[in-house]
Amino acid sequence: MPEEMKTERELNAEEVSQPRVASPGSRSTASFVAVRNRLPSDVDVVSPFVDQLMRFISRFRVAEGGNFEIELALREAIVNAIVHGNQEDPRKRVRVICRCMTDGEISVTIEDEGIGFRSDAIPDPTSPENRLRTHGRGIYLMKTLMDEVDFEQGGSVVHMRKRANAGSDASRKPQ
Repeated sequence: MPEEMKTERELNAEEVSQPRVASPGSRSTASFVAVRNRLPSDVDVVSPFVDQLMRFISRFRVAEGGNFEIELALREAIVNAIVHGNQEDPRKRVRVICRCMTDGEISVTIEDEGIGFRSDAIPDPTSPENRLRTHGRGIYLMKTLMDEVDFEQGGSVVHMRKRANAGSDASRKPQ
């Protein structure tokens, strides 16, 4: 594993507990713990990093069927940042900030050093002409699996949120 990736012990040392700043529309005043990491633009680091991050998340979020939806959305977002955002340029990094609220809500921000993209210009992978394509489903999956997905800075920053105790289908907005 590259030196830049933190071990679980180092990741724990970077945790910051502080009052949560309520986001627009949020009524929660729950505290949160946050971790920050910078990853090299190498797809080989994605699985070990996400595995480690999911161990961290599972300490704050108990889910009956696990947290598969969060895990898959994280993998898609980080791979997109490395491959499409940073073009796998070894000089560029991907920044990941994960906030785990004490009530079980998860908020993740992933930022690459690329030029961005127009998220509204991504073809719909469910349309008949795109169903057989071998790529192009990452953003669709992220939006389907998480409760909120927003792009900023021309698409080089993605914010994802999974509400506490959100039902898998009932609380998600249609795509």
